[in-house]
Amino acid sequence: MTTDQRKDAMTGSRPDLLELHRRMRRIRRFEERAAELYRQSEVPGFVHLSIGQEASAVGACAPLDERDVITSTHRGHGHCLARGLDTGSMFAELMGRDTGTCHGRGGSMHIADPGRGVFGANGIVGAGLPIAVGAATAATLRRTGGVVVAFFGDGAVAQGMFHEAVNLAAVQDLPVLFMCENNHYAEFSSAADQHRAPLSARAAGYGIGYEHVDGNDVVAVTDLVASVVERLRAGSGPVLVEAETYRWHGHYEGDPERYRSPGELADWKKRDPLLVSRRRLTAAGVRDEAVDAVEVEIEAEIESAVEAARQASAPAPSSLFDHVSAPRPSLPEPAPATGEKFRTMDAVRTALEHELAADPDVFVAGIDVGAGGNVFGLTRGLADRFPGRVRDMPISETAIVGTAVGAAMAGMRPIVEIMYMDFIGVCFDQLLNQAAKLRFMTGGRASLPLVVRTQFGAGRSSGSQHSQSLEALLAHVPGLTVVMPSTPADTYGLLRAAIRDPNPVVFVENRLQYGSKGPRPPADHLVPIGKAKVVREGRDLTLVSYSRMVHDCLAAADTVAAEGIDVEVIDLRTIAPLDRETVLASLAKTNRLVIAHEAVRDFGVGAELVAMAADDGFWHLDAPIVRVAPPPMPAPYAPSLERLWLPDAGAIADTVRRVAAV
Repeated sequence: MTTDQRKDAMTGSRPDLLELHRRMRRIRRFEERAAELYRQSEVPGFVHLSIGQEASAVGACAPLDERDVITSTHRGHGHCLARGLDTGSMFAELMGRDTGTCHGRGGSMHIADPGRGVFGANGIVGAGLPIAVGAATAATLRRTGGVVVAFFGDGAVAQGMFHEAVNLAAVQDLPVLFMCENNHYAEFSSAADQHRAPLSARAAGYGIGYEHVDGNDVVAVTDLVASVVERLRAGSGPVLVEAETYRWHGHYEGDPERYRSPGELADWKKRDPLLVSRRRLTAAGVRDEAVDAVEVEIEAEIESAVEAARQASAPAPSSLFDHVSAPRPSLPEPAPATGEKFRTMDAVRTALEHELAADPDVFVAGIDVGAGGNVFGLTRGLADRFPGRVRDMPISETAIVGTAVGAAMAGMRPIVEIMYMDFIGVCFDQLLNQAAKLRFMTGGRASLPLVVRTQFGAGRSSGSQHSQSLEALLAHVPGLTVVMPSTPADTYGLLRAAIRDPNPVVFVENRLQYGSKGPRPPADHLVPIGKAKVVREGRDLTLVSYSRMVHDCLAAADTVAAEGIDVEVIDLRTIAPLDRETVLASLAKTNRLVIAHEAVRDFGVGAELVAMAADDGFWHLDAPIVRVAPPPMPAPYAPSLERLWLPDAGAIADTVRRVAAV
C-alpha cells in the first residue's frame, strides 16, 4: 500500500467503487499468501484467515477518519488492512521479524497500531469489546467526535464481555458501533447451536439501535456504516450492526472442517464479495482492464511485501526483555511526613483530587464512585468538583477494567475501582491478557498508564469471598505493577506516583486501615514505586512485610526488643516489581529472615522472598527462613476461627524469638 493509499484509508471520505475493490483485493491476496506461507512453515504461529469476509472489513472502515478507533478479533488481518496498515510490516509480523508491525511480539492474532487507531487484534474472544468502550469513553471525555468500531464474531455474543460492554455503552451513550461479522460459525459450532435469541432482540433488550446488512456487499456495508457513524458523531448512542457473511477457510489453518459440507461452502462462494464488487463495477461502466490492472498492482504489492519480510531480520536476542514495561521515572525517597494527623481514607481522596485537578486526562470510574462517593466514602464530593470525570459504572468489573485499558491506549490516565479485591477474578482477563500484555505484544506501540484501585482486609468476619489477599496472583503476571501501602503518607505518595506511572498499576488498600491516622505529607509528596523502606533498623533479624501487617511486625519488634532481640523491619510497599536489593542488604547484615503477610502461606510473596534469599543470600543465612501467614484455606467467618487463622503481632513475635534462638 502506498503512502497516499494509507492516508486515503484514514480520511473518511467515500472511496470510489474501484478503490473499495482494491482494498478487498488486497485483503484477499494477503490472506491467500498467508495461508501459503503457513503451509510452507514460514509463519510459525496460529493463523485465522478472513477470506470471504473482505466486504465487512472494508465497508466498516471506509467511513472512518483519523479520530476513530477499531478493535479487532483473532481473525483480524482484514480489519487492520482496511484501516490502513501496510502489508509489508504485517507479513513481517506474521513471520516474527523485527520489522513487523509489533516487532515480532504479537504475531497474527495481535497485530495493532494504536497510532493509526487500530487498538489490536485480540486472541481472546470478545476481549476487544470492553476495550472499545474505553476508547469511546476517551472520545466522549475529550469531545473529539471520534467513534469506535468494535468488530466481533457471532461466537463472541455468548461471552459475558459482550453483555458488559454493550450494556455499559448503552447506559453511557458511548459512540460505539458494535460490528458483528456473522459468519455463521463459532469455531466449529454453527450459530444456531450457540444462541436462541437473534441479535436484533438482544439490541432491543439493551435499548440500542440495530441494523442488518449484507456483509458480502461492500457498498451496502459502506453506506450503512457511514450513516451509523454520522449518527454516532451526533450523539445518538451505540448501534449494533449485523453483517451477514461467511468464512471460506476453517476456524484456523489446518482445521479439518468436518462440521460443514462442501456444498454449503460452494453456495456461499457464489456470493464472493469480490464477484459482487466486480459485477457492480461492470454495471457502473468500469472497464475490465481497469479492474485487472488493480489486481496486477495488488499482486505486485503482496509479492514485494512477502519478499521484504523474508529478508528482514528476527528480533535481536538483546531485545528479549524490551517492551515488557515502560521505563518509569526515577523518584527520590521523600522526607518523612510531619504534618498534622490525617486518615488513610483522606490520603486516598486527596491523592485522587490532586491528580484530577492537575491533569485533564485523569478520570475515575467504578461502581458507585460518583453520586455514592464509594462504599467507604473515599470519593465523596469528587463527582461534583469534576463533572463527567468521576463516572459511575454498572456492576460490570470486566467492562470497568476494559474501560481503563481502552482509555489508556487512547492517551488518558484512567483510575478505575474494583470494589473488593476478591472481585478481581471476575475481570482477570482484562488484567492478565490485556493491560499486562498489550504493551509487549504491540512491540511498545501501546501505552497503558492506568490504575486499578481495590481493597482487602481480613479480621472482621467478612467471610471467604471478601477477605482474600490475592497480590501473589497479580504479581505473577509480567507487566503488572502491584502496590500495597501501609501508612497514610505512603498511600498518598504511592497513589499519586501510580497515577503518573506509564504502566498498569494495581493499587491495593487495606480497608481496616482507612480510619488509621498518620502525619500528612506535603502536596507534592511522591513515593517511588518499586522501592522498599526500612521502617525500623536492627541488627539481629530481618522481618519483611507490607500493608497492614507492617504494623503488627513493628509491634512484635518492640515486644522482643525488651528481650534483647533487635529486629529490622522492612515495608515492601511495592510487591511487583520486588525490591530485592533492600531485602538482601538487610539479610547480609542480620543473617536471619522472617516474612509475614495476610495472604495464605503457600505460593505467596513470602515464598518468592524465601526463594530469593536461598538463591542470592544463601551464604548470609544463619537460620532457616520462616514465613508467618494464614494456612492455605479460605478465610473463616466465625470470629473465633478467624482469629486462629489470621496471625497477629503475638504470632509474629513468637516466630522471631524462635528464629533468633537458632
